[in-house]
Amino acid sequence: MEVLNHKEDYIYWRLAFFFISEQGYRIIQLFENQKELWLEKLENKKAPIVRLLRKDFDWSNAMQRDIEFTAANGEKVRKQLGRRELSIVNIYVSQFPPVDEYEFRLKHPFFFPQSNKTSVSSVLLSDGQFESGLNSLSTRLDMEVSFDIQDEYSEQDVNAQKKVTIDFAKQMAKKEKEIFTNGKPFFTYVFMIFQVAVFLLLELQGGSTNTSTLIKFGAKFNPYIYEGEWWRFITPIFLHIGFLHLAMNTLALYFLGPAVERIFGNIRFLVIYLFAGIAGVIASFIYSPNISAGASGAIFGCFGALLYFAMIYPKLFFRTMGPSVITVLVFNLIFGFTVSIVDNAGHLGGLAGGFLAAGIVHFPKKKRPILQLLFLLISAAIIYGSLFYGFRQSETGGNESSTMMLAQEYIKQENYEQAYDVLTKYAESNKPSAEVYFALSFIEIKLGELKEAKSHLLKVIELDPDLPEAYYNLALIYLEENDILNAKENAEKAVELRPNQQQYTELVQELNRLLPSSDAGE
Repeated sequence: MEVLNHKEDYIYWRLAFFFISEQGYRIIQLFENQKELWLEKLENKKAPIVRLLRKDFDWSNAMQRDIEFTAANGEKVRKQLGRRELSIVNIYVSQFPPVDEYEFRLKHPFFFPQSNKTSVSSVLLSDGQFESGLNSLSTRLDMEVSFDIQDEYSEQDVNAQKKVTIDFAKQMAKKEKEIFTNGKPFFTYVFMIFQVAVFLLLELQGGSTNTSTLIKFGAKFNPYIYEGEWWRFITPIFLHIGFLHLAMNTLALYFLGPAVERIFGNIRFLVIYLFAGIAGVIASFIYSPNISAGASGAIFGCFGALLYFAMIYPKLFFRTMGPSVITVLVFNLIFGFTVSIVDNAGHLGGLAGGFLAAGIVHFPKKKRPILQLLFLLISAAIIYGSLFYGFRQSETGGNESSTMMLAQEYIKQENYEQAYDVLTKYAESNKPSAEVYFALSFIEIKLGELKEAKSHLLKVIELDPDLPEAYYNLALIYLEENDILNAKENAEKAVELRPNQQQYTELVQELNRLLPSSDAGE
């Protein structure tokens, strides 16, 4: 009784198992007859695509036609992947080699002629040449491809090997899929709705671009944080300055948030988003004295969380979302560094915060206690150090820009005493600019302290002799003191510096009327 030998079929599936289980390839296409299999591992530069074909070729020209078909199909794959070039390792498992000359067809890679960007390197494994074929394949792949080959295999052996291979591939695909299904997006949409609602409230209460309104509703304002309003590290996450700012951040959250929430789950996403947002505000607090608000830091935190995902699952990351995430992140960072109005410190702080928060919470159902503890300790040290450094600035007088913003805010509220205290405290421990002295003189005029105002205006002129407002205000003080000549001199200097200012000209004319005719004519 004749026993059918299924040796080639077994080797075909044993090779597939080698690539899938030992090398981490995944199935991208298995033909219906299960005689042709395409595998993918894009991080493998030498062989990102492996094609296995179980077929007996009688003549080498049929093999050549198949190589050309493989190149054409590979070109489609290259375009789908968006790769500049693509190398395909094409493996034939055949009972016998072609009866005519065929070696020259396998000697050099075949390039798809229309683009010259997709290459096919072919290897033949056939009876009597399996060992040499595996050696040739090992050389092509720059890795050892070796397993025991018996003389005979039954159909049961083939089916068993096929089942193991396909089951392993399915198990791998299931595990990968589970990583992306840890949670359905929920908080993403909650945050989107909430920030739109807050924006509408800002518009009704004075406008989202109005400085006083932003400060009132919790924008990051360093002077108030120095005074203990710690909640301003949280509230700016939900405020936006203008419709375009809101639209851009809401759109970014719509695309990024669901991906992060699916990977990390709802509660972990909530922690990552808020932690990153707070980290972004802290970074802005340290490096930027300007008023700021927005969810940008939290959104960059989503990028940071995906970078942590890339660190833990690099193959899966770069095979799926990696290239697009990196491209968008780099574009946003470049945009932040080139546009002056963008709070890039907040972006970078949020990016780092998202990465650290993801390390603290890790992934659902996957605990890494030592790694998570390490991330927690690093995060605590960075947050503590950042806050210590930031609040230390307030003890040494703070930043002049922040001081002036706070004083101007008090002035808008007509709270002149507090504005005066803020500027005086700063002037005592720092070297004030002309702007600080001028603000002090303005407040002193409002408080009726004309002598002190005059002294400060003289300092302003000493530091900045080209400031017409200082000469004008000084002229008004001299007029109040009935010193008409000094008043006229300063008013004329103001007109000289800004001749188109009507009130300056009118003051000179008024002073000329007050002077005796002989003095006025001099």
